[in-house]
Amino acid sequence: MELCDLHTHSIYSDGADTPTELVGKASKSGLKAVALTDHNTIAGLLEFSSAGQEIGLETINGVEFSTDYNGKEVHVVSLFIKEKYFSELTSILAKHDEYKEKSNIVLVDGLSKLGYDIDYEKIKKSTPRNNVNRVQIANALMEKGYVKSIKQAFDGVLSKEYGLYVEPQRLEAKEIISYIRDIGAVSVLAHPFLNLEGQMLLDFIEEMKKQGLNALETNYSTFSIGETLKAKELADKYFLLYSGGSDYHGKNKPDIKLGVGKGDLVVPYEYLEKLKGKIR
Repeated sequence: MELCDLHTHSIYSDGADTPTELVGKASKSGLKAVALTDHNTIAGLLEFSSAGQEIGLETINGVEFSTDYNGKEVHVVSLFIKEKYFSELTSILAKHDEYKEKSNIVLVDGLSKLGYDIDYEKIKKSTPRNNVNRVQIANALMEKGYVKSIKQAFDGVLSKEYGLYVEPQRLEAKEIISYIRDIGAVSVLAHPFLNLEGQMLLDFIEEMKKQGLNALETNYSTFSIGETLKAKELADKYFLLYSGGSDYHGKNKPDIKLGVGKGDLVVPYEYLEKLKGKIR
């Protein structure tokens, strides 16, 4: 069976690999295709597609949007982004960068007041495009010896429950899915069940299907067999396609491997072929 991975991250958001390294690993893993879907940025896509062309691996230009739906954070993956929209999309995502920057400053200031010796400007300079996520803040805490792992930081001082992290304002899910449709790309609800559940999940799917939602991420690294079956049932009910991916972050999420997730993930290339049918 030919396989693909339609949900991965690079150093341009919170992953550990460069886009070129990601393509190389995808090729060595035997994947037929891989998508780069960094959080709220397309800054790595030109390098990514160039690396794929160089070694003959099919690459899919993507992005993972952090959106808002009735006060809940919902992640929407867009696949098959055409290069002619890169500039326009970068301008749209600049709004997210502004919101995220404010959240980061509040978080690091709060940590500093508690005695954590970390510097926000230094953290920014350590990233490819001065794009800071909580992962980079966690790495700064690790370097200083305050925590032993990224997970420990996220479970502790960087968690929402701890009180220092304030979620940034987010782009509206309805507007983003409509925009994805308008540029002829494909939209996927990432990892359903992780952010939405019950009636709210059903309401989201019903509303966003009207805006152009194309697919659900049915095959995901942390899904049980039951969750995968449930996601497929939902997709079938609403006449949506299947998608899937590892949500690979390299060493920043060491238990998730490219293409196979925790070891048993399978994303058939057939999913990608059907998703291509939705490109306009």
